[in-house]
Amino acid sequence: MSSIQPFDMVLFGGTGDLVMRKLLPALYHQHQDKHLPEQGRILCLGRSQPDQAAYLQAAEKAARQYLGDYFNDTDWASFTGRLIYLKLDAGEKAAYGALADKLNEFPEHIRVFYLATAPNLFAGICENLAAVGLNKGGARVVLEKPLGHDLASSQAINAQVGKHFKESQIYRIDHYLGKEAVQNLLALRFGNTFFEPLWRREWVRDVQITVTEQVGVEGRGDFYDKAGALRDMVQNHLLQLLCFIAMEPPASVDPDAVRDEKLKILRALRRFGPQEVAQKSVRGQYKAGASAGKPAVGYLDEPGIAGDSKTETFVAIKAEIDTWRWAGVPFYLRTGKRMQERLAEIVINFQQVPHSIFQSPANTTGNRLVIQLQPEESVKMYLLAKQPGDQMKLKQVHLDLDFDETFKSRRPDAYERLLTDVIRGRLTLFMRRDELDEAWRWVEPILDSWEQSDDAPKQYTAGSWGPAASSALLSRDGFCWHEEG
Repeated sequence: MSSIQPFDMVLFGGTGDLVMRKLLPALYHQHQDKHLPEQGRILCLGRSQPDQAAYLQAAEKAARQYLGDYFNDTDWASFTGRLIYLKLDAGEKAAYGALADKLNEFPEHIRVFYLATAPNLFAGICENLAAVGLNKGGARVVLEKPLGHDLASSQAINAQVGKHFKESQIYRIDHYLGKEAVQNLLALRFGNTFFEPLWRREWVRDVQITVTEQVGVEGRGDFYDKAGALRDMVQNHLLQLLCFIAMEPPASVDPDAVRDEKLKILRALRRFGPQEVAQKSVRGQYKAGASAGKPAVGYLDEPGIAGDSKTETFVAIKAEIDTWRWAGVPFYLRTGKRMQERLAEIVINFQQVPHSIFQSPANTTGNRLVIQLQPEESVKMYLLAKQPGDQMKLKQVHLDLDFDETFKSRRPDAYERLLTDVIRGRLTLFMRRDELDEAWRWVEPILDSWEQSDDAPKQYTAGSWGPAASSALLSRDGFCWHEEG
C-alpha cells in the first residue's frame, strides 16, 4: 500500500533525454514496486510527438533500452495508464490554459512541475504557470542543473522563479544526493558512535572525492563547451558530497537543520586568489586516445567544439575548510571526462599510527574508508591484519558493507528517491537557495582566474587518469590518489 498521496507530476521537456532515460524509468520502478497510489498521473509535455499513441511508442522504445531486464510488458501496460501526453510549447502562454484544465480535473492532487528543460526557460514556465493559478496550494517545482553559469545568472533565475513560487515550493535537484551510498554516509556518521571521535583533523589525514566518466561530450558539444567540468560537476555534485562529509551533526533530519550545516561548510571553504588557483587547481582537456577499448577523438575534434577551445574537461582542486574540525586537512576534488574508469567515490584516509612495531606492507596507507557511489554502491573499511604464517607480517584487508548481500532487494535509483521525496514534500536532499549562492561564490574566483589566464588546459590522453599535474597536486603534500596507492 502506497504512503504517497494522489499526485499529478508534470514533466516539461517530456520528450527529452532526461525524461526518457531517467525520470520515466524511475517512476516505472516505483509503479512496479507498488509504491505509487492508483490516483497518480504523469503528464508529459513536449512538441516533437504528434499525439498520445506516438509518444507512448517512443517511451516504450526508450524504456526497453534503459530498463533492461526490469521491463515487463504487463507492468509497462499498466504504467502507461498513468501517462498523458500533451503537446505544449513551454514558451506559449496561451497553451497553459489546456494544462490547467487537465490538472483541475483533480484539484485535490499534489502538483509537481519538473522542469527538465534549459534553464533559460525556467522563468517563463513559472510565470505562465502562475498566470493560470497553477503555483498555488501544495504545488512544487523541480529545477534541474545547471542553474545559471555564474553567481549573477543563478541569482537572476532564482529571483525570477521566486516571484511565483515560495522557497518551500522549490526543489533544486542534485541526483547524487539521492544515491543510497550518500545517504549511508549520513547513517555512518550520525548513527554510529565510533566514527564521530575519529571524524576530525586529529585522525583524518586527507579526503578525496572523485567523480569520473569514460564518455566524452556525447553530442552535447554546444552545451558542454559553454559549461566545462567546473560548472558542470564541481559547483554542484562534488561540493554537495564535500558538505555531507564535512558538516557538523545537525540537530535532526529536518530539511533546514541539515541544510544549515551544509551552508556553514560552504561558507568556511577557503576562497581562492589568483596565486592559490595556480597552486591548488588543475584544469585539463582530453586529447585522442582510447576509451573502453575503442579509439576516442580529442575534445577539440568533437562535434560542436571550437578548434581553439580552452574549456576544461578535467578538474582537480585542493580545497581547505577553515573550521576547528577540519583545519589543515586537505580535501582533494577530482572530476573528468574520457577517464580510465567510470567512478564516483569518497575516500577518507586516516592518519598512520604514531609508531609502528610491525613491518608494514608496501604501497599501503593503512586505514581508509572508501564509499563508492558508482558503478556499484558500497562502503569498505580498510585496515591491517596479520597474514597467516610464522612471521608477524601485516596485510591490508577490508570490511565490506555489501548492499546486494545485506539488503536482498533492489536498491532504488537516485531519481526514484528524489521524485518520491518531492511528492511527499521532503526537502532535505535538495539544495536551498543560499547553498547554491555560496557554492557559486567559491567557484567563481577559479573560473575568473582561468578565463583571464593565457595558459591552455593541460592535455591528457583519453582513457587515462588525467594530466600528470593532478598527481603532482597530491604528491607535493606527500599523498597520492586512491587508485595510485
